[in-house]
Amino acid sequence: MGENLLGLVLDNRRARKEGSEGILRRQRERLGAMVAFARANSPLYRRLYADIPQGPVRLENLPITTKKWLMSGFDDWVTDRTVTFSDAQVFAEDPDKVGEKFHGYTLATTSGTSGTKGIFLYDNRAMAVTQSIALRMLTSWLSFGDFVKIIAGSGRMAMVMAKGGHFASAVAAAALKRRRNDKLLQLSVHDPIREIVAALNEFQPVLLAPYASIAALLATEQEQGRLHIRPALLALAAEGLAPEEYGRIARAFNAKVGNSYASTEVPFLSFSCAHGWLHVNSDWATFEAVDASHRPVPKGQVSHTVLVSNLANGLQPVLRYDLGDSIVERPDACPCGSPFPAIRVQGRASDLVRFAGRDGQTVTMPPMVFYALLDPVPGVDLYQVVQTAPDAVRVRLKVSGTPDTVWPRVEADMRALLERQGLDHVKIERGDEPPEQTQGGKVRPIIPFEPKGPIL
Repeated sequence: MGENLLGLVLDNRRARKEGSEGILRRQRERLGAMVAFARANSPLYRRLYADIPQGPVRLENLPITTKKWLMSGFDDWVTDRTVTFSDAQVFAEDPDKVGEKFHGYTLATTSGTSGTKGIFLYDNRAMAVTQSIALRMLTSWLSFGDFVKIIAGSGRMAMVMAKGGHFASAVAAAALKRRRNDKLLQLSVHDPIREIVAALNEFQPVLLAPYASIAALLATEQEQGRLHIRPALLALAAEGLAPEEYGRIARAFNAKVGNSYASTEVPFLSFSCAHGWLHVNSDWATFEAVDASHRPVPKGQVSHTVLVSNLANGLQPVLRYDLGDSIVERPDACPCGSPFPAIRVQGRASDLVRFAGRDGQTVTMPPMVFYALLDPVPGVDLYQVVQTAPDAVRVRLKVSGTPDTVWPRVEADMRALLERQGLDHVKIERGDEPPEQTQGGKVRPIIPFEPKGPIL
C-alpha cells in the first residue's frame, strides 16, 4: 500500500480541483481497499468482518470499534505479524527512544481519558499521507508574502510541546530536529512561561507551533510587551479555544493562525479555514456525526460523538472508530470555498488552571502541562487533577500497579512541576476516589477551580 510523497501531493491537488465528487470517489475507493486489506492481514478484523459480505463497502454496515477493543486485541490487530504489544509497550516506556523507529515504524502514544491508553504505529504510507496533508494545510493558510517572510527568516521554527513521552508532537519534533537541527527550537510545556518567553525572544521564530492553550498565554505576553516576536504563522494543535481567542492571538502577533483538529488515531483529520471552520480531509478519512446510539445526526445538529476512519494506515487499521468528541457539521457550503466538509468541535475546550502565587500574582498553567507530566508515568491508567482551591489540587488515580508505589512518583513529579513554577506552597492531596467519568464515559483530566470572585 505504498505511495510516494510527490504523487500524493499531486493527487491531493487534483482532489480539491475535482470538488466533492472527486473527493467522495477517492474516499469510497480507499475505504474499500482498507477494509479488504484489514480482512486479509489483521486476524482481529477478519473475525470482526466475518459476516460482512464481500464487494462494495457501505460504511454504515461496518461494526464500530473503540480504543479499548483494539488495544485489547493489539497482537491480532496489527497487520505486521512480527509486531507485539509487549515489545511496543517496552519501547513506549523508554523516553530516550522518542522519535526512533520501532520495527521500522513510527510509534506514538495517547492518554487514557476514555480509560485506555493507546499505542499507535504508522507505516511509511501513513507518514507520507500525513506530510502531504500538512502541505495542503500550509498552502491554504499562507500567502505568497507569508512564504517570503518564512524564507527570509531562514525557516526558524519553535515548538512548545510535551516532552518525556512518545506523544505525537514529541515524535514529530524529533523527526524535524534530525532534518533541521539549528533551525528548530524545542521548548517544554513544563517550563515557566517567563523562560519560554525569553527563549522565543532570543530565537525569533518565523513559525511557531504551540498547543492552543500555550498560544493563548503567549498572546497575552505579546500584548503586554514581554514577548516581542513576529512569526508568519502560528500552527495550533491539541486543544480547542473559545472562537474569539483565535482572533486575539492573530491580532497579538499580526500573523496567520492555523488550527487543526486531529487525533493520534487519524493525525491528518482536519484543518481550519479563515472563517473558523475545520475542514475534514475526507479523501483520506471518513467521519460520521452520531448520537448516543450511534445513529446519524442531521447536519447542523450537535452530535454525541464522532466515528472516524483512517484510510492511509494499513499497519493498524482504524475503521469506524468512536473518537468520543462532540461535533457539528455545517449544513451548507463554507464561505471559504473549500469542497471539504466543514465541522466545529464542541468537546475540546481548553481548561486553564490558575494558581494564586506567593507574590499575589496569578500563575496560569495550561492543561497540557499536566497531561505531559502524568501520561508517561508507568502504572497510571487514568488520572484526574482537580483544583480544589487557588492553592490546592487533589489527584485521583486509577492504577494498574501497586498504588503505594505509583503515588510517590506522581507526587514527586507534581511537586517538582509546581516548584519550577514558583508554586511550592500549593498543597497536593491524594484522592481515594477514582477519576469521575462524564455521561459520555470519558474522564475530564483537568478540572480547574472556579472561584466566585477574582483570585486574591
